[in-house]
Amino acid sequence: MFEPRFPLPEVHMSHAVVLGAGMGGLLAARTLAEHFDRVTVVERDKLDASVAPRRGVPQGRHLHLLLPRGGQVLNRLFPGLTGELTAAGAPLAHHEREVRVVLSGLTQARPRLDAVTILASRPLLESTVRARVAALGNVKILDEHAVTGLITHRGRVVGARVSPGHSGTADAGAAPVGSGEEVEADLVVDALGRAGRTKAWLAELGHRTPPEDQVKVNVAYASRFLRMPADALGGDRVVLVAAIPGRPRAMVLARQEGDRWMLSLGGLAGDHPPLTGAGYLDFAATVAPPDVHAALRDAVPLSDPVRQHFPASVRRRYERLRTFPPGLLPFADSLCSFNPLYGQGMTVAALESEALAAGLRAGTRDLPERFFRAAARVIAPAWLVAAAGDLALPEVPGPRPARIRVLNTYIRRLHRVAHQDPTVATPFAQVITYLAPPARIAAPTTARKVLRGPRP
Repeated sequence: MFEPRFPLPEVHMSHAVVLGAGMGGLLAARTLAEHFDRVTVVERDKLDASVAPRRGVPQGRHLHLLLPRGGQVLNRLFPGLTGELTAAGAPLAHHEREVRVVLSGLTQARPRLDAVTILASRPLLESTVRARVAALGNVKILDEHAVTGLITHRGRVVGARVSPGHSGTADAGAAPVGSGEEVEADLVVDALGRAGRTKAWLAELGHRTPPEDQVKVNVAYASRFLRMPADALGGDRVVLVAAIPGRPRAMVLARQEGDRWMLSLGGLAGDHPPLTGAGYLDFAATVAPPDVHAALRDAVPLSDPVRQHFPASVRRRYERLRTFPPGLLPFADSLCSFNPLYGQGMTVAALESEALAAGLRAGTRDLPERFFRAAARVIAPAWLVAAAGDLALPEVPGPRPARIRVLNTYIRRLHRVAHQDPTVATPFAQVITYLAPPARIAAPTTARKVLRGPRP
């Protein structure tokens, strides 16, 4: 239980400031706009209407999948979003017939799942959502401004200091400075992504910092656009191949807008994909199914491979703190950053926005405590899926608690059964698309089939 240092009266929800205009920040702003008179989004990049990767979102040059549950939430927040994205050329992938998944080295049976994944590039999705947020009458987006620190009064965060330009003062760990414009706020949301500043600010304000869970995946992923025929893979629009023990490599190939495909290759535990043309294709050959590799050999490259390194998945356990300054909330990747190979980030941020909305409907009193607990319930199943998947690879260091070992043994057996049985493939697909909780794969009917099936 949090122990406030002084009585915390209800605060009028007049002005909220969101730090960062990535997907997490935009989702937070959309939610806050329903509860605050005004919302200001501060972003150090220059923002315009172009659909292109930007400096502050290097992951925008890589493949993103908006999973079905995330798509549902975004369409509730932004009605007609799917139609707007498809009108801009974004394909949809129907899981029953257009998504091929290879797990534990086995192609899974097609699930009986009437759901779609939106295959918009990150720049297209973000620019479309940003335009929707900017069109809200009580939201202002202040671009080309960097946060330089917080404003506090009697232990409460009451605003942020911002400076024009993107001089780098928003880097993780940078100390607050006295210069810059003071922007008063009743709530400041740290949506600065993996470089979130909340942990450093807590230390500066004399609070304990949150304990962290980490999985040191040491993953790098390399992506490029390709030109291939629409039917290059038969009817498949997405092919996902997961890493396996002894081959800590993975790939996702997916259709994108502009009649393009994007290939993302990933390697964990330091087994990173090269960026040379021949080396990149050779790496793909070790992962891709034969028909996919044949299609890749005939594909026309539209861009050079670009690579990004991700050292560790990090979950910051703010819900375990006993004190926290009112007026401040970390959000999305500032709370938990996942191994990007699982494509969870945007969907989890969308679900966190629902948790934030529920918290705000109950007012601002004890908001951090209530939000952190609700966000932890959102993050926990996603973290379990990702951590278990990574720790199934002996190449990834870290402790394997009994819970993880038992879960991974069960999942390996499930994959063997789901290779041929769509009634087992379906609940697993529901879990990894966030349409069902992890307990779904342990339902009695499914568990009996898994436990009676072949051992790995």
